[in-house]
Amino acid sequence: MTIEEHPLRPFLPPGGKILFLGSFPPPKARWSMDFFYPNWINDFWRLMGLIHYGDKAHFEVKGEKRFYKERIVEFAERNGLAFYDTAVKVCRHKDNASDNFLEILEPTDISALLTAMPCCHTVVTTGGKASEELKMQLSASADIFSSKPATLIPMPPIGGCVELEFSGRQLRWWRMPSSSRAYPLKLEKKAEYYHRLFEEC
Repeated sequence: MTIEEHPLRPFLPPGGKILFLGSFPPPKARWSMDFFYPNWINDFWRLMGLIHYGDKAHFEVKGEKRFYKERIVEFAERNGLAFYDTAVKVCRHKDNASDNFLEILEPTDISALLTAMPCCHTVVTTGGKASEELKMQLSASADIFSSKPATLIPMPPIGGCVELEFSGRQLRWWRMPSSSRAYPLKLEKKAEYYHRLFEEC
């Protein structure tokens, strides 16, 4: 059991339009680069490569088990993609990357992230833990995130979205399937969900 604080700062490029939220980074030993979704066996960047370039290996360094950070950062900045997680401090009950053994001790202030992103119109959670934590925050702060404070904000279906309002700004919250290989869905099927997100944003 270990207590960890988030090792990365939020990646919020100027003009960021889409905010991706995971749960928390894996243990450092599993990182293949110093950026979000760093685990070599996590398929997030393969999904991005498949959707945007027709090549799941587009962001991989050829012949090495690591991702091409510089290419990823340039891609994210060019497309207005921001990244952070729903927790800034956690207790990891087992030394692995599974969300099942992750206890959130301090959640991320999502409203602060959105305030820093005036162009953001879409929030995306990439897995069950992140979706549950965001829903708790939204429901606890319904006066900030909804034009109808008494209304309980619903959980989107996997691959779907719900409408939100944040400080007078209309937002969509999309809930995506986890890009972890532990999530029992083929890469190509996950890509269909993520492709729809980009088509509608």
